[in-house]
Amino acid sequence: MTGPRIHIYDCTLRDGQQMQGIDWGVADKQAIARALDAFGVDTVEGGWPGANPIDDAFFANPPPMTRAKLSAFGMTRRAGRSASNDPGLAAIFGARTPIVTLVGKTWDYHAGIALGVSLEENLAMIADSVAEAARRAEVAMFDAEHFFDGYKRNRDYALRAITTAHEAGAHWIVLCDTNGGTLPDEVEGIVAEVARHIPGERLGFHGHNDTENGVANTLAAVRAGVRQVQGTINGIGERCGNANLISIIPTLMLKMGYSTGITEEGLRGITKLSRMLDERLNRAPARGAAYVGESAFAHKGGLHVSAVERDPATYEHIPPECVGNRRHIVVSDQAGRSNILSRLRDVGIDIDGEDKRIKRILDEVKAREFQGYAYDGAEASFELLARRALGTVPQYFHLESFRTLVERRGEGEEPLSEATLKIVVKGERVLTVAEGNGPVNALDAALRKALLPHYPDVAALRLVDYKVRILAPDQATAAVTRVMIESEDAAGTRWATVGVSGNVIEASFFALADAVTYLLMREGAAGG
Repeated sequence: MTGPRIHIYDCTLRDGQQMQGIDWGVADKQAIARALDAFGVDTVEGGWPGANPIDDAFFANPPPMTRAKLSAFGMTRRAGRSASNDPGLAAIFGARTPIVTLVGKTWDYHAGIALGVSLEENLAMIADSVAEAARRAEVAMFDAEHFFDGYKRNRDYALRAITTAHEAGAHWIVLCDTNGGTLPDEVEGIVAEVARHIPGERLGFHGHNDTENGVANTLAAVRAGVRQVQGTINGIGERCGNANLISIIPTLMLKMGYSTGITEEGLRGITKLSRMLDERLNRAPARGAAYVGESAFAHKGGLHVSAVERDPATYEHIPPECVGNRRHIVVSDQAGRSNILSRLRDVGIDIDGEDKRIKRILDEVKAREFQGYAYDGAEASFELLARRALGTVPQYFHLESFRTLVERRGEGEEPLSEATLKIVVKGERVLTVAEGNGPVNALDAALRKALLPHYPDVAALRLVDYKVRILAPDQATAAVTRVMIESEDAAGTRWATVGVSGNVIEASFFALADAVTYLLMREGAAGG
């Protein structure tokens, strides 16, 4: 990482917030800004002062920055106003950020249609606004909106627009693929041409992902000479999203040899940063996300695992530790002995590779997956299966029977579910009844009620996700249901369990029973 310096500009808090379903509060924006600062990006775009009360409150009380600089975003002055007497610009400058980023029209079509101004007036708006920003802030930036579309339709005018901003004092000229429709070869060629007019060390790139090329376009722009890249965490943003900094940053540093403000140690925090944002959005992280996904370094096929056991480089393009991720050996019906041995080592089971019980576990996995089980996403259930085969799982409880019912009591009232459970705990036969907002919730409540007097640890158990899948049957009347449950303890540790049955409630109980058993086993509870 000794190549040219690339500046990282994060616009998660402004452009990323345009994504459908995102509605951050001030505390969310402050927390994300602090995380970005700690990670080591150069600039955090905080939002658009004057656009909404949340952004106003954020800029009124921004978090302290130790490494990154805060930017306020806005647009060029209105037609018929001076830059020093424009309400929009006044709000932006009033935020008193060290960096001001102004967006302006560089596509002649947009100047006429969107703004309704002449082409010369649009250039005057750019020049006046950028000059005022350069006077009022440490750094003025110009986002050349729709630059690539404008360049392809009226090259001379697009170049005049960015040259005007550069001459007015913009430190960075950012070429924006606003519609996200430009392809990598076009980006590289156009940026190379622009670099003949404006030095590359003053050029940036802002890409959208409408053709799934946001990352590729960004890297192409860097190859052509830009020295600032813009994007968002996990690629969030309007329509199909923005260029994904979580993929761009490690590629620049580990693949292309560029340096950034992020250290090697800091890069190890990129997986944590990615998952922090997903947690803020209350969504599950994308398993297949490059570099940071749970499956990014997962190995399922027995042939692959055997090779990885000898040398991870056989099927891994980088060591997962470089980006704070981990190697994940998956157990499934495609598994071989290498998978089983690797997974057992991961959970702390040291067993000789020639032990006959290894084949027994492998055969059991394949047989159960034929029935509909899936252990590649239910590691806790796999560990229980393996430990049961090795005889190391205590018997915490034994199910005798359960019954659930759903009753709708009146017009407009929510249905009520009730579960009756009979189990044996430490030699004692226990019968419990509980209600819930669904049959699985009622069954969960009844099981906890029965176990709590003997195993207080179950009070900390929380079910955080529940997925049902109907597996394709051989006959329409023989459908099989797979239930996956994700659980969490008081410390925030999560694990997944699976249950399979022709009945969704029974499948749910199997997954639920594994979740409870795994918690008690991990806590070292004694069986009875």
